[in-house]
Amino acid sequence: MLNKSGVPTKEQVLSRFFDEKTLIRPKAILECYEDIPCNPCETSCPFDAIVIGENMNTQPKLIVDKCTGCGICVTSCPGLAIIVAQLIGNLAVFKIPYELLPLPKKGEEWFGINRNGDVICDAKIEAVLAGKKQDHTALVTVSVPKKWIHDFVTIRGKNE
Repeated sequence: MLNKSGVPTKEQVLSRFFDEKTLIRPKAILECYEDIPCNPCETSCPFDAIVIGENMNTQPKLIVDKCTGCGICVTSCPGLAIIVAQLIGNLAVFKIPYELLPLPKKGEEWFGINRNGDVICDAKIEAVLAGKKQDHTALVTVSVPKKWIHDFVTIRGKNE
């Protein structure tokens, strides 16, 4: 499916997520599904929580216990293939990469979008970090209903 449509299967997505107990704390979700020569996630992680190894073509692996969910890897990934997920009560809270203008603002309601590009829910913007350290990729913290934990991937403005 990925090679034909660019969209991973539900099974591929689920293989990258962790159980609810683990997601009580924020964890990076590495949606890198192919062996390609890339390693900015590994080299940017200050906690050594992402491992690729000697062969740069290897898909990254997360060492869950080392991941703090800081989001540095999210803005370092050139393929925008990393998000951070956390479950808080009945909400799924994500840190996502965002490279379009205008940037969202804290407190705004945007559309939550799935991997097919469909609107699936409302998404509340919780924070936007867009400093020099993010190098043109903002880190947007957004909350959506918990039921969308495995479907949500990005946002779209309601006026677009």
